[in-house]
Amino acid sequence: MRRLGSVQQKIPCVFLTEVKEEQSRKRGCQVVATGNVNPVALESNVDCALATEKLDGTCCYVTIYKGQPYLWARLDRKPNKQADKRFKKYQHSQKSCKGFTWNVEQDFKTVPETWIPAHRVKHHNGNPLPDEHGHIPGWVPVERDNKQYCWHSCVVDYDSGVALVLRPNAENEDMLEISMVPLSDLLEQTLELIGTNINGNPYGLGNKKQPFHVLVSHGSVRIRKPPPLDFQQLCAWFQDSPEGRVEGVVWHCHDGTLVKVHRHHLGLKWPEEDTRLSTRPVVVHVDPTVDEYDIGSKDLFVSFSRLNGRRFSRLQDVQFDP
Repeated sequence: MRRLGSVQQKIPCVFLTEVKEEQSRKRGCQVVATGNVNPVALESNVDCALATEKLDGTCCYVTIYKGQPYLWARLDRKPNKQADKRFKKYQHSQKSCKGFTWNVEQDFKTVPETWIPAHRVKHHNGNPLPDEHGHIPGWVPVERDNKQYCWHSCVVDYDSGVALVLRPNAENEDMLEISMVPLSDLLEQTLELIGTNINGNPYGLGNKKQPFHVLVSHGSVRIRKPPPLDFQQLCAWFQDSPEGRVEGVVWHCHDGTLVKVHRHHLGLKWPEEDTRLSTRPVVVHVDPTVDEYDIGSKDLFVSFSRLNGRRFSRLQDVQFDP
């Protein structure tokens, strides 16, 4: 199977978009799809692309740190208050982000020394440049027992070099599996961290007393029968098809280009009551007796190891034994 594109930058919408005045949750405006297919998608032959589920979590990356594979958390370098105010004023008056001039050395908040810019971020005079949204995408390593990234930290065991990963079962693609995967197998991949304490838990995983989180490799959850790339047919698919109970779709084009559509681009609500991912069957394959993986006392690994071999009719039904 070919290696799919990693999510290092903001992914453009498969349709051309416009900014509307309505207030959105995250920004002072709402970005909506126009219905006209983005030329970027057409140039990359999107009709032949692989359609995958867009997951609602937080983006992660696996690369080398301190001489071994490490999980890195997404940390975009963002403008300070004054610069952000200038940027939003410009965006409001111009109805676009394009053409705004940044002072890269003064306009952005500081980041940890371990921060690295994401791949393909442009540089000028040695400084990384912001994207059209005013952010500089980047990563910070998830240190052992880092309280700020505790939910990231709980899904990796650096002593054993493994991560807890949710993926389609190799023998039955209709079924998901939760497995221990060597971090070395995930090198240079991006993944989504989902679970109880991430983004309001749209998949209904775990609970306050027994939270659980897992990593999902980007592009691993395929959409078997994606709808045609037509605005109205996509809207209907999201609303009427069982496969459409997803946050969005990411198309992986053969030239490495990624394009997406989010329900909010189409004016549709998210999350759904019963999401596609949360209602899929799952089997747990976390075997504590495998010699090369000494999971020690890592709480989440131990909890899943007690469920080793168990099958659940829905992902959201996974519960740890009291």
